Amino acid sequence: MNMNSDDNPYSVPIRSTDETPMVTSDSARNSTKSVLLCDDDVHILRAAEIKFSRAGFDVRSATDGLDAWREIERRCPDLVVTDCQMPRMSGLELVDRIRVTPSVQHLPVIMLTAKGFELSHETLLEQSGVAAVVCKPFSPRELLRMAEEVLSTGACHAVRQPTVI
Repeated sequence: MNMNSDDNPYSVPIRSTDETPMVTSDSARNSTKSVLLCDDDVHILRAAEIKFSRAGFDVRSATDGLDAWREIERRCPDLVVTDCQMPRMSGLELVDRIRVTPSVQHLPVIMLTAKGFELSHETLLEQSGVAAVVCKPFSPRELLRMAEEVLSTGACHAVRQPTVI
């Protein structure tokens, strides 16, 4: 007996109430890019989580470098976006740990910095091996665009100045 879902009295349509695309298969899930967002400012973290989730990313987050490192050990993301200055382990310490760990040393990192941070952006790009530096305040849309650029090209080595929102 051939029966389509419209003829099946037990079939219930599944509807998504948010704007995040529904993943229906393992193969679709495997093609989804993952990002680990790390910032001790919950407002910045939440805004970035929303923007990346709506763009279809698998998003995980951490509020300091130590928690971010634990997340990386559990499941390596495709990209890390981290604040520079945080408690317990700074973003610089996190990047250093990533770069000396062979299994994750390839991991691209975007560093968020506060205006007037004591290290130059060029130093962060060259010595720490970050793919890009973004100055706070920033636009979540611009951060997403930069993340997509880093993931598609491998690195963009760009410095973005503060964007007034």
